[in-house]
Amino acid sequence: MTAPRALWLRQAIRAATLLSTLAGAVWLSGLPLLFPSLGPTAYLFATTPAAPECAPRRVVAGHAIGVLAGLVAFHALGAGIGIDTLTTPGSVSALRLAASGVVAVGLTTAGMVATDTGHAPACATTLIVSLGILTTPRAALLIVVAVVVLVVEQRVLDRIGV
Repeated sequence: MTAPRALWLRQAIRAATLLSTLAGAVWLSGLPLLFPSLGPTAYLFATTPAAPECAPRRVVAGHAIGVLAGLVAFHALGAGIGIDTLTTPGSVSALRLAASGVVAVGLTTAGMVATDTGHAPACATTLIVSLGILTTPRAALLIVVAVVVLVVEQRVLDRIGV
């Protein structure tokens, strides 16, 4: 069943609004504060804000676990390789990077299940890190900061009734 037009329009505007502060911060600072896994988180906030996976603790902890798992997997298996630099199919480098992604998702899933912090978009965060896109400690910190900003925005929008 399709949602009424007013509802889906409100949800679309809310998802975009949630990301607009981070988009502005990217524009003004040049820092990587907007990345693919924030889109699904904003979508969940806009469409199912009361769902358990939207609880601030789950969102922040899930993404933080994803970052940590991604860093561990990348530095253990894929260091020095990036998904955007693979050129030889079947190479050892491609295998190492693919293994990094697989291990990171497994570690992230285990970490979220063990800590009851399930938030599916965090598995995208772990791939962003483990596939060599954002792999420095600074980038890891910025990912977590961006997630916290998104959570705070969600809470503010909830409080003001938007």
